[in-house]
Amino acid sequence: MTSSANTVVPVEELVAAAQELSVTGRWERASRLLDSCGTDDSESRAQIARAAAQVALEQDWFAGTDTAGARIEAAAKEFPDGDWDLDFARLRNTYRRLLVVDGRLRLGPVGKAPEALASLLREAEALRDSAPDEGRRGWAEMYLGLITDNHFADLPGAPPHYASALRAAESGDDPLLAREALRHLGDHDHDAGDHARALDRWRRATTLGAAAGMVPGTLSQLLLLSVLARDSGDEAGARALATEVARWAEAIGAVRLAAQARGFLAGVDPTAPPSESGS
Repeated sequence: MTSSANTVVPVEELVAAAQELSVTGRWERASRLLDSCGTDDSESRAQIARAAAQVALEQDWFAGTDTAGARIEAAAKEFPDGDWDLDFARLRNTYRRLLVVDGRLRLGPVGKAPEALASLLREAEALRDSAPDEGRRGWAEMYLGLITDNHFADLPGAPPHYASALRAAESGDDPLLAREALRHLGDHDHDAGDHARALDRWRRATTLGAAAGMVPGTLSQLLLLSVLARDSGDEAGARALATEVARWAEAIGAVRLAAQARGFLAGVDPTAPPSESGS
């Protein structure tokens, strides 16, 4: 993989650098890095296109853009025989588009086509069953939990998927998957009134995200810790922390997260389950 007449950069290193930029919230820089690299090697070109789609997914989620669909379809042309990771990216994008409408979360099944939700669930199950390794199986389990939780409002049905994802993350040393699973297991602890267990899981998730350099994800975790501060009666501490989350999120362009933090400051509980969200 050549980036200039005198420098050769392995495509794996290029993709890893772009992924690390994406994790920190530097989505546009990551995209420019990938787009600037040309190659005649079809395998390298496919890896770059897939990485660009994954970066776009992260940007769409946090920044409220809508670019991943086009990136995914462009990458699909580089994988004529199909690709698990690209299929998973497509699943994630469909999940997001059904969940975030006009910049707002639409939790639960109300107002969503039942056939679209059923298809999404089947696709997640198929990805889990066809995963080429334990780590990918764990990510598919994670999204089975998210779909069960946030689209079907099946609150008891989601935690077993998260727990399975956490086991896969721990066995495969995947801190980002572990962070995601702990975050959502903590949500259910909080909803059940077990604030001590929620605090433990949310603190662990915050630490894992921070250690991985996950700036927007760490900010979203700090917002959850603001929720627990409010629950414990520390309104001043909750507001101080949420104010900084809003400020930081706005600074990096994470507009959805900034809106959630402002909503929290206005009295909205970002952890409210679907049955309480008006969906």
